Amino acid sequence: MGVSTAPPPPTASKTPQKQHLEAVGAYQYVLTFLFMGPFSSLLVFILLFTSLWSFAVLYLVWLYVDWDTPNQGGRRSEWMRNQAIWRQLRDYYPVKLVKTAELPPDRNYVLGAHPHGVMCTGFLCNFSTESNGFSQLFPGLRPWLAVLAGLFYLPVYRDYIMSFGLRPVSRQSLDFILSQPQLGQAVVIMVGGAHEALYSVPGEHCLTLRKRKGFVRLALRHGQSLSRTLHDGPGEALRGTQGKLWGPCFYLPHPHL
Repeated sequence: MGVSTAPPPPTASKTPQKQHLEAVGAYQYVLTFLFMGPFSSLLVFILLFTSLWSFAVLYLVWLYVDWDTPNQGGRRSEWMRNQAIWRQLRDYYPVKLVKTAELPPDRNYVLGAHPHGVMCTGFLCNFSTESNGFSQLFPGLRPWLAVLAGLFYLPVYRDYIMSFGLRPVSRQSLDFILSQPQLGQAVVIMVGGAHEALYSVPGEHCLTLRKRKGFVRLALRHGQSLSRTLHDGPGEALRGTQGKLWGPCFYLPHPHL
């Protein structure tokens, strides 16, 4: 299976309205990725000191009760996964999903995804939304994208990302998915993690595989099929300044708006 973030097509082939819609989709994704988590946490904290404090308290109580939900299946929403804005994001880069083999739904899969990239745009488009028709290409499969567990500690934001089928990349969470009686579960793990993102540069595919064998042990422990998905072009999706100590910074969308 391949994921491609290809160079943008000539803008002459798109109407101004289409270009604007794609820009909205791209900026919505970037701003949500960067700021929604911290902003939602700050908002809940500020509400505690306003006349709306009761709403914040009720949410925090519910958050306490709901704390383990990300590790126990979460709350997936096909309505969120099928929103039109994700097709605009797909067309902006553009992102493609290339099927290279049949994956029968009579078993579960652990998919090792490489490389991570900075914002994982290709993996999110293809596995967390239906913008490229994953369910049509692989009928019967149910994709789950495993991401940093710390993201599920952020109030409100955790509920948002759960709706797309994102799950913590923790043993408890992944064991729960692969132990379900319903077959056709496909767990997507970006093996290199955030460390691999530090090496995301245009024209290169740098992988971090040393001491990253947990996804292999996961597949063996559950007796599930192990496959891979390659992301072609994540370094071209963003431009930035890279440092060996501080990692990539000052990233902005590729300027073909």
